[in-house]
Amino acid sequence: MDLKLEVVIIPVADADRAKEFYSKLGWRLDADVAPDEASRLIQFTPPGSWCSIQFGKGLTTATPGSSHGLYLIVSDIEAARAHLISKGVNVSELFHCSDGFTCRFSDNGKRTTGLQPKRLTGKSFVTFSDVDGNSYLVQDMPTRIPGRVTGNTTFSSVRDLAQAMVRASKAHHQHEVRTGEADADWADWYAEYIVREQSGEKLPE
Repeated sequence: MDLKLEVVIIPVADADRAKEFYSKLGWRLDADVAPDEASRLIQFTPPGSWCSIQFGKGLTTATPGSSHGLYLIVSDIEAARAHLISKGVNVSELFHCSDGFTCRFSDNGKRTTGLQPKRLTGKSFVTFSDVDGNSYLVQDMPTRIPGRVTGNTTFSSVRDLAQAMVRASKAHHQHEVRTGEADADWADWYAEYIVREQSGEKLPE
């Protein structure tokens, strides 16, 4: 039986202020309901995400701003950072971890500025916080690690599919250079490349 994470509740001090922040980010507003004076539920979904966030009144007793290390996965972290900056968000510099992973959650002196040198998937990050201090870790994930994707190949947005096609096009060009001839079955090659890339299998050559 599938168990799909649907919603994460984050604590905020002012629901209207938080609503304005997430609206500015361009996240989709799914709901804003207040059945009584003591309750209010606001739900937003990040573009392309299958999981949403909720905040409001009467949803949690956690201290506002105490939710940290929420992951946002992107296929192009440089473009994602530029987008956040364009929305007026205070975003960290790009960084990767010299010790592997612990610096993802706190700047403990082990962060190295810039993209991971080999642009290894899942190894480059930026961070930002909402108006209450709830923090997000944005992780560069142009491809999924082996075993992370199962079943049918799916894409969360048109942009993700387009970028996968661009990567397949570049790889296919190198394939034609190696073989020394034009590939009439390029569409099949593209399809195999994209499926293998997303599922973490060995890529065609």
